[in-house]
Amino acid sequence: MRRLLAAIALLLLTALPASAAPAPAWTVDKAASKIAFTSSFGGEAFNGGFRDWKADIRFDPANLAGSSVTATIVMASAFTGNADRDASLPDSKWFAVKANPTAVFRSTSFKALGGNRYQASGTLTLRGVSKPLTLPFTLVITGDQAKMNARVSLNRLAFGVGQDEWKNTEVVPDAVVVTIAISARKAK
Repeated sequence: MRRLLAAIALLLLTALPASAAPAPAWTVDKAASKIAFTSSFGGEAFNGGFRDWKADIRFDPANLAGSSVTATIVMASAFTGNADRDASLPDSKWFAVKANPTAVFRSTSFKALGGNRYQASGTLTLRGVSKPLTLPFTLVITGDQAKMNARVSLNRLAFGVGQDEWKNTEVVPDAVVVTIAISARKAK
């Protein structure tokens, strides 16, 4: 009976898909990297960004199944260069940073699109709301150096960003364009 149970256990274990080995880790050069956004107020475009964020990146184009990224943005670090707007962003009508101090993107899979183009699928949690997000990006790896660029449009209202009178998309559009530029070195 023991041999039969052992044989069944072995059969079940070999039938399960093997987990991919983790891809190598990358260390972000924060001075050469940025997470930025573009929107408009009353028809006048403005740019902004985040001063405080981190990214845990494990990536290998030859091991996409073992690749992962978790990016965490401190929402109180948002800036646009306009003192009034910057003072309003942490408020409960916008980012609600007291209740939701960070936004987090966690990848679930990667897909190669050819020509140094990829996409990361995952979940973005912003202002306590989690939504699926597909992030297209380009990546150039030269030796142990990598440069990644991404651009994605987010619908702010889907995450509850802009409450009360700020739900009106005539003053502030729903779509916010987020750009990401990462320079990183393969960890040793």
